[in-house]
Amino acid sequence: MITSTILLQAGGAGGGLMGFLPMILIIVVFYFFMIRPQMKKAKDHKKYIEELKVNDRVVTTAGIHGRIVEVSETTFLVDVGGGVKIRFDKSAISLDASKALNTASPKA
Repeated sequence: MITSTILLQAGGAGGGLMGFLPMILIIVVFYFFMIRPQMKKAKDHKKYIEELKVNDRVVTTAGIHGRIVEVSETTFLVDVGGGVKIRFDKSAISLDASKALNTASPKA
């Protein structure tokens, strides 16, 4: 009993940084697997939205397919077919679905 108490007290004296090491490792792993990829994806989406121009085909986050007719500062006017035009906020354009649409079938 006395031996285990002495060993526990001896190990606790130099464990200041070693006590925080697991927490630091958790934060580093969380950053590289969660935060950094999300920031990269948001940066890519913003860049894609800024590069869109008239006659580009897009898909919205709601799944509406169309062709950009007009670009303003914060919105796109999208022709969805049959002469119907809908104004969408720029953030409503889906990066993944729009890229898939444009790579699957070439522009006409």
